[in-house]
Amino acid sequence: MSTYRLVAPYEHSPLRRRLSGLALALAINLGLLLLLMSLGIIPPPAPKTTTGIVIDLIPESRSASSTKKAEPRQQRVKQDKPVPKVPPIILPVKPTIAPPPKPAEIKQPWVELSSGDMAASDISKLGSSGSGSAGDSEAVGHGPNGETLYAAEWAREPTSAELRGYLPSDPQDGYGLIACKTIPGNRVDNCVALDQYPLGSHLAAAVLNAAWQFRVRPPRKNGRPMIGEWVSIRIDYSSSRGGR
Repeated sequence: MSTYRLVAPYEHSPLRRRLSGLALALAINLGLLLLLMSLGIIPPPAPKTTTGIVIDLIPESRSASSTKKAEPRQQRVKQDKPVPKVPPIILPVKPTIAPPPKPAEIKQPWVELSSGDMAASDISKLGSSGSGSAGDSEAVGHGPNGETLYAAEWAREPTSAELRGYLPSDPQDGYGLIACKTIPGNRVDNCVALDQYPLGSHLAAAVLNAAWQFRVRPPRKNGRPMIGEWVSIRIDYSSSRGGR
């Protein structure tokens, strides 16, 4: 009866043993390499890039014509962009600064007096300094705010030189009538124009401007002076009397 026996490795020839060992080692290394590549430890080899020279085969005349055609197209594209317009400068036809308003005319508080009141308020008919009566002063009308207006009495009559400096350039014969409030020192204050003749002669304004020089006694009642009361003052102007 025949028997079968396996051949032991050491029984092979040395060359065969070497080839089988080399094949086994390569198989193990290849398996390890595939394992590492699958795990991403070793990146796969990148494809090799070939470097070369690119040669333009388009004729030079054709390339020049194409560039010339491209330039007008670029210029046309640039020209198609909207150009912002500069707003026109409009100059005003009329001046924008308005002239200042005219100052309002100051109206003097005129007080109407009767002819009898005006005659009674004519202090030119009164006596000179020190000739005042011992009785009460005569009421001749009402002041600017309804106060009692008394006939004035001179403590000292104004001189022609004191009055002439306030006359207009072309003075006329007439009179100016004013009302003033008496203050201490036989002086007057807060004077207002009442009347003048002729109209538009500016004689009332001349009397107003000269009133700071006047010396007038305050009106009396029961023999006692009433400082702060109103008095009427009339100045007559005549060229034959040198301006007064």
